[in-house]
Amino acid sequence: MANKQERIASLIQKNITDIIMFELKNPIMKLVSVNSCLVNHDFSLAKVYVSHLDSRKINEAVKDLNDAKGFIRSSLARKMDTYKVPEILFIKDDTYDKAERIENIIKDLNK
Repeated sequence: MANKQERIASLIQKNITDIIMFELKNPIMKLVSVNSCLVNHDFSLAKVYVSHLDSRKINEAVKDLNDAKGFIRSSLARKMDTYKVPEILFIKDDTYDKAERIENIIKDLNK
């Protein structure tokens, strides 16, 4: 079952990346990257983790993506061959921030 979740999540991630790059007209979206996608066990919700090349614009990008999620979901439904398309929730990916904070802590400990 987990394998099916991973396949669906991977398919959603790829298609949402294409939608963001080629179908959305917002210029901020050109520097957005979809880092990961997690789908729950009943395929009703997809959490899509995104980042932006300019870290100051990530909050605006996440807000704009969540505002456009109706369009993104309908476009995703046309691209996917599944019974139902999950609800989409865009979340800021703060993995890089956490890694940098841990790296700084380790540097401080080594001093």
